[in-house]
Amino acid sequence: MEKAAPGKVLEALDVQSAVDLQQHPMVVIDEEYRIVAANRAYRECYGVTAADLVGRRCHQVSHHSDVPCHENGEDCPHQAVFHSGEPHEVRHVHYDPLGNAEHVRIRGHVLRDLRGQNFLAEEIIHVPREQSDITCNDMRMVGRSPAFLQCLHHIEMAARTDASILLWGESGVGKELAASALHQLSARAEKPLITIDCTTLPEHLFESEFFGHERGAYTGCIGRKIGLYESADGGTLFLDEVGELPLPVQAKLLRVLETGAFRRLGGADLLHANVRIIAASNRSLRDMVAGRTFREDLYYRLAAISIDLPPLRERREDIPGIARVLLERIGRDWGGQWQLAAAAERRLCAYNFPGNVRELKNILQKAVALADGPLVMPEHIYFLETSPAALPPQIQPLTVRSSASLDKRGRPNNLPELLGTFHGNRRQVAEHLGVSERTVYRWLQQV
Repeated sequence: MEKAAPGKVLEALDVQSAVDLQQHPMVVIDEEYRIVAANRAYRECYGVTAADLVGRRCHQVSHHSDVPCHENGEDCPHQAVFHSGEPHEVRHVHYDPLGNAEHVRIRGHVLRDLRGQNFLAEEIIHVPREQSDITCNDMRMVGRSPAFLQCLHHIEMAARTDASILLWGESGVGKELAASALHQLSARAEKPLITIDCTTLPEHLFESEFFGHERGAYTGCIGRKIGLYESADGGTLFLDEVGELPLPVQAKLLRVLETGAFRRLGGADLLHANVRIIAASNRSLRDMVAGRTFREDLYYRLAAISIDLPPLRERREDIPGIARVLLERIGRDWGGQWQLAAAAERRLCAYNFPGNVRELKNILQKAVALADGPLVMPEHIYFLETSPAALPPQIQPLTVRSSASLDKRGRPNNLPELLGTFHGNRRQVAEHLGVSERTVYRWLQQV
């Protein structure tokens, strides 16, 4: 191996000294994605030495990938910093030396050595467990796809502010879960999160429900009621499907959002509440503004920050993880334990899910009901939507997954050989063929 020039060693030592002063784990990466230094915090955190890292590509170490992360569709801080020269922050899933996946926040910026050569200084901030497991009604935010991580990064950044946020996404993508994440990650997390389903709030009851009422405000009113807006004081108010509010209600909502001041129905006192607003819609509010069915001034009041939530078809690699979480919940509710066979998992991942996570949950509930045992097989999965848009070419009719021919009863001709290969284990034979264990048992009874 050729010896490095003395000047080059000195420069490397200067870079090393600079990063060793940093509190968080940090690596220094050159323009060719090679790690040239790692600080003490990084080496201690991951239990590695400089010799384990220096000279290796960053994507090989952190992503276990042979190509840079932007080639896998991720937001790459290396590419961004070297292209713009500006700091860049993203959320990624990294792997530790034992192969365990973990959510981390990456802050990248330019580091220049004594000769003026630019490097990427990449600071790695581990996301606490309570932040990587955002929950709402026993559901968790799950995923590691580029689309999901980018969305989660936007949620984290927006949660730091106190601005109003507008969430847009198709039906079933998890807007309530995203609103819960925004609240849990904000400075208001210890205060209430109040959810209002705008599709179920009648116009004639809006003032009473939203602002509350005083005793005697209307016939039969026998006591004071605190409204939903006042109940959220100090916390967050989530307006789900805000596009469903009629125009007269939109005007009343705008007034209180602009001033924070309101009166209970039948009351004279002007009250104030400190509330952070999160709104969500599965319809384009911009199009509704253009069609004069949604107030433009209210739209700009709600959409100080806009976040798009990706549909499930744009994050297919997250489907197995989401399915496992849903099956865990079904198991708790129904008193059992189920898991997906590999072939069933592949079948789910090929589907477009026009109903998103909500549709996935319904499909899994039906599959569990049809399953012969704890293993959900492909034949237990029925899709609710069978249009060409929802069923891409990857989804083929369910058949025996084997190159062997079938006999006149539909059994694989090589069934005896398979039983010998798997030492008579019907479950392993079923997995190999992509059918249920009961199907293999029925075949054996026909012999």
